[in-house]
Amino acid sequence: MSERVDVAIAGAGIHGAGVAQAAAAAGFSVRLFEQRAIAAGTSSRSSKLIHGGLRYLETGQIHLVHESLRERALLLRLAPELVRLQRFHVPIYRQTRRRPWQLRLGLSIYALLSAFGPGAGFGTLPRREWERLDGLTTTDLQSVFYYHDAQTDDQALTRAVVRSACALGAELICPARVLGGVLLEDGIELSTLRGAADGGQLEVCRARVLVNAAGPWADELARLISPRIEVPAIERVQGSHLILPIRLEQGCYYLESPRDGRAIFALPWQGQTLLGTTETRFHGEPADAAPTAAEVHYLLGVLKHYFPRWRGLGSQALLGSFAGLRVLPSGPGHAFHRSRETLLSVDRALRPRVLSIYGGKLTTWRAVAQRALGRVSASLPARTPRARTDQLPLVPHE
Repeated sequence: MSERVDVAIAGAGIHGAGVAQAAAAAGFSVRLFEQRAIAAGTSSRSSKLIHGGLRYLETGQIHLVHESLRERALLLRLAPELVRLQRFHVPIYRQTRRRPWQLRLGLSIYALLSAFGPGAGFGTLPRREWERLDGLTTTDLQSVFYYHDAQTDDQALTRAVVRSACALGAELICPARVLGGVLLEDGIELSTLRGAADGGQLEVCRARVLVNAAGPWADELARLISPRIEVPAIERVQGSHLILPIRLEQGCYYLESPRDGRAIFALPWQGQTLLGTTETRFHGEPADAAPTAAEVHYLLGVLKHYFPRWRGLGSQALLGSFAGLRVLPSGPGHAFHRSRETLLSVDRALRPRVLSIYGGKLTTWRAVAQRALGRVSASLPARTPRARTDQLPLVPHE
């Protein structure tokens, strides 16, 4: 006999965790399925930043930047042990594509969109302080701007959101895999495998709504639902990161790749340096995503261009590396120019039974979860809310 819940969720990455928290806070019964571990996929392979997306101003994604900055301010208040402001330095050289006036304008808009809240301040460093910037080359250096964004441990943040959801009544089942589903008039019947793949137990779960938060596997899961539902045209884009045995004492650096103008971050991370990221089209099994030799060469090249003291650093010196997968709308041209807005796709416009989450940013997980719950609200019964997610503190595991 099958059990029935209001909301079933596939995937305990940051978006699945966020929807579980939002649904439980709204009073619904929630079951969260995760086949490996909390934040086992892209939610553990990000740039570890809670940021507004300064570079998205270039592509006109004003709404996304505004929402991200609002969520950044909220997380600084709700999760002070997990999300902390960091100072970023942006060097401008004679050869830099973005001129000082452009950056000053961008940072002014950034501060305005943040409503001049925490971390809104920015400025330029006096020339006498340039020599203190961790060996940053000063040849042809014209100006060094500084601003603030926030850094987090993405896995720890996701685990904190899951704990918050469970404290509100959500049920986490891990390991458990959603094998497929059959649409009913008033919901969906899911086939699941609880436990290890070689000795698990097949179970059936009936839900009024399935939220497909499987990250880079979301399209694969959507295709396991019968009758067939629409799967939008998407592509996976790999973002690689390197962990290096060097220390940055003066904060974070926002560097422009001399090759293609992309933004590369060099960030202090657990006593070492995290360097990333790339944008490389990915084809294959998402679990196999890993930095390529070309990406390693590219990232190290950017670092050495700006910090000559580390020109002897080779790939053999890496302490670690990882690659996360962004899910973006398919399209021609470079991934940089494509929207980073999260796509919420439903099986039908009225009383949807399946909502799939494609893409998204670590920073906006809570806002996305609220929107997702709003999209499926017509399919859910009236319940008594238990809490508001914009008031729930998030604490690290003790």
